Amino acid sequence: MNIKLTKSMGVVAVMYFTANFSAQSKVNDTIPKEQKIEEVVMIGYGTQKKSNITGAISSIKASDLENMPSGKPEQALQGRAAGVNVITNSGQPGSSATIRVRGITSYSSNNDPLWVVDGIVVDGIGWLNQSDIESMEILKDGASSAIYGVSAARGVILVTTKKGKKGKLNLSYNGFYGISNAARKLDLLDARQYASIINEGFSNDGAAIRFQNPELFGKGTDWQDEVFGTGERQSHDISIQAGSDKSTFFGSFGYYGQSGIVMSDISNYKRQTARLNSTHKVTDWLTLGQTLAYTHQSDQGINANNEFGGPLSSAVNLDPITQAVVTDMSTINPTNYSNPYIVRDANGNPYGISPYVNQEMSNPNAFRYTQLGNKNWSDNIIGNVFAEVKFLKNLTFKSSLNGKKAYWGSQSYTPLFYLSPTSSNTIQNSLSRATQNKFEWSMENTLNYQDKFGEHSLNVLVGTGYYDYNIGNGQSVTHTNLPIVSYLDASFNFELPTENRTSSAWDNVEWNKASYFARAIYDYKNKYLFTGTLRYDGSSLFGPNHHWGLFPSFSLGWNVNNESFWPENNVINTLKIRGGYGTLGNDGIGTYKFASFYVSGANYTNGNNTVNIGYLPNTLANPDLKWETTNQTNIAADFKFFNAINFTVDFYKKTTHDILRPIQIPGYVGVTNAPVANVGDMENKGVELELGYKKNWNDFSLSINTNFAYNENKVLSLESGREYLDGDSFQSMGVIQRTTIGNPYKSFYGFQTLGVFQNQAQINSHVNANGQLLQSDAKPGDFIWADINGDGDITDLDKVNLGSSIPKYNFGATVNLNYKNWDLMVFGQGAAGHKIFQGLRRLDILDANYQTKILDRWTGEGSTNENPRITRDDPNKNYSRLSNWYLQKGDYFRIKLVQVGYTLPSETTQSFGVNKLRFYITAENLFTFTKYTGYDPEIAGGDSFGIDRAYYPQAKTFLLGANITF
Repeated sequence: MNIKLTKSMGVVAVMYFTANFSAQSKVNDTIPKEQKIEEVVMIGYGTQKKSNITGAISSIKASDLENMPSGKPEQALQGRAAGVNVITNSGQPGSSATIRVRGITSYSSNNDPLWVVDGIVVDGIGWLNQSDIESMEILKDGASSAIYGVSAARGVILVTTKKGKKGKLNLSYNGFYGISNAARKLDLLDARQYASIINEGFSNDGAAIRFQNPELFGKGTDWQDEVFGTGERQSHDISIQAGSDKSTFFGSFGYYGQSGIVMSDISNYKRQTARLNSTHKVTDWLTLGQTLAYTHQSDQGINANNEFGGPLSSAVNLDPITQAVVTDMSTINPTNYSNPYIVRDANGNPYGISPYVNQEMSNPNAFRYTQLGNKNWSDNIIGNVFAEVKFLKNLTFKSSLNGKKAYWGSQSYTPLFYLSPTSSNTIQNSLSRATQNKFEWSMENTLNYQDKFGEHSLNVLVGTGYYDYNIGNGQSVTHTNLPIVSYLDASFNFELPTENRTSSAWDNVEWNKASYFARAIYDYKNKYLFTGTLRYDGSSLFGPNHHWGLFPSFSLGWNVNNESFWPENNVINTLKIRGGYGTLGNDGIGTYKFASFYVSGANYTNGNNTVNIGYLPNTLANPDLKWETTNQTNIAADFKFFNAINFTVDFYKKTTHDILRPIQIPGYVGVTNAPVANVGDMENKGVELELGYKKNWNDFSLSINTNFAYNENKVLSLESGREYLDGDSFQSMGVIQRTTIGNPYKSFYGFQTLGVFQNQAQINSHVNANGQLLQSDAKPGDFIWADINGDGDITDLDKVNLGSSIPKYNFGATVNLNYKNWDLMVFGQGAAGHKIFQGLRRLDILDANYQTKILDRWTGEGSTNENPRITRDDPNKNYSRLSNWYLQKGDYFRIKLVQVGYTLPSETTQSFGVNKLRFYITAENLFTFTKYTGYDPEIAGGDSFGIDRAYYPQAKTFLLGANITF
């Protein structure tokens, strides 16, 4: 499908220009001129002096990134910029991060920021080689982001890659190698403790105990030792750059590889990259250039953060009595091992099968066998070409053609296996492959006028653009009953009967966008600053009544220290007050949700019982569907104290209106999908603080950079007549998160406990207004439930908001020390003000193992008022109801990175042709300070924060690396 906009469309280019600003010396100025060169930062379609920035922009330079050994470059943003919440989705190799700029903007649409790499809008930057990045700018407020219009409400992150520089040929190498191990393991019951607790559960329910002598079991199997191991990590980057007065170029090759700490042969990631950027000054008035990057990625991952199977979940839930490998068949029931497809080790010994814990749980060693040979892969080619024409005196025209081509797919082999009575494949093996491709392109043109007249400076930009997305297709094929027994022999070249071969194919749904935009930047004497932007976007994603939208913004600034009345002093060196307002859009809703299409699924028969293909509308059309609108206000101040301390404070409020989401309709309407409409409002408001200190003393230098952000999220309204939206569920508990008016998005929702009944008298006194027992099924040791609504009964109506899963506070700190040729960097980050639901144990598997917290259970009057008794029947629903008992504080502070480096003296290295040689040792995730008892307190996956279902933890890693420049 290809729906084109009916209005005329222009063509746009990424505006990029550089400027050198010389520092003006004053009388008796003792600060070296080279230290006072104005810092220039990227803004949308251009650059600007940092001192004249009026919006909220955080900038991260190559020097901040070069020593960060991140597998994915977006993870390097974590803890670096106030208001940018970065949560690693998993410790699994190749895992990306969830990034939220100033909170969650929508409760239905995409909340990921808009990524723009060298002017090209991309889905993310996981494909990018971090060593190729020159800078990253985060446009956080409405005034700075509005230049990107309908896609900017989620925040905008501009990534600029390195370009060549004038000078001789420069060759650099940066690489490291390291090993990783689990930073923490859970305290689980050993076999003796497990048998005793299981017995106690039977006894408390009036049943006979299962294990006659628990002491005989000893420690048993530590399943965590079976799944955790040592991972490896390495990175190698080679770059080359050079330039003349006419041409410059930058090229690089990179390799990154990582094996996981959980079963590394089925948990690994590899990435190969290549890049070529060049610029050519053809004449005094014409400059041509291009950027081109290629990335190949491959990975295999376990079923992480999922309580329904996978090595980690099995390691937590399997009983420690079962043997990992059975070497003496006389110790087990042989009938459990009679299946011919049981998985065995290299010596022919069967992997242990639990007689107590089944369903999706299985021996992790046997599970590994079923996953060998599976992989995902992708190839990305991304680049642009541009021409820049300078004419008249102050005008620059630039035209850019941008494109990206992506190929990706997966392959999996499922052998014949028997893991347990509830997990097996004994009928036929299968081999599957899926491939997809997508092409997207855009063309942009800008005209820039820049001039200075008297005390006035003016920069005006106008531009147009056309963007075409999601051009491509995909296909998949599956072959079954192959004549093989190992994934090593898997191939689609076997001749198989037609019934053993299935396939499917599909075409992508194309969509497009057109834009007109303008911006004016003005300052008077570097005192009074103004920036105004206007973007007019047309998108085929929205209804015919709302194809086009206008997104304006403005911001003002006042450099107070440039006023004549400002006294020159050594206390407050600079002071800038700034503020702005902008209107932004969010179009992250999928394709053509405004339209109704006929789909298959309504087959019918005629009088001869012949089946006829029938079609029906998939949803109701909504021609008024439009983008979400976010209005954001920002007020801020920037200070510099004692020529060494920089301090910035930002206050913001952003409100999203017309949130896009499916709405409820009666079932008799007869459509398969709920229609999408603009319903609901949400608010985020907060404060951001950034504090930096930098000082040099002869051979010693120190810099400290810290940031702190507070964000308060609140849902203001839902669709008419709707009181709440259900969020994530957990096993038999059902829904454990709910979105309600006046509370944060997806707050935990459940029962409130008032302690534990210590005796029958307490149970008898816990009555309603009519003297009836509130908890007639309770026994001593059960939870006391709060009757919130006072109706005299404990029902779902007594559920309350139990806290937010979204951190209110995010903070980070970086300390850099340099002494002569030695350097030290310490980086830490953290979050606070949120709750984590620890859902590690399978509630529906009564014999699943427990954490040692269960040893503090209620065992008699006065033993505890916090933890309930052990029960398998659970008539009081102590364990099967979500309550505050399951929630823990998610606060943490992590020493993310400690690095010590030594640079050899230049007179030594230059004697053998090396300009710079530096060695370093890095410790990553060295310490985590938290009271959370799970593997890792940093938990996210998209907008599902704070639910721990056996989360793949981040590893503790030690690396040895080198930087070499020739």
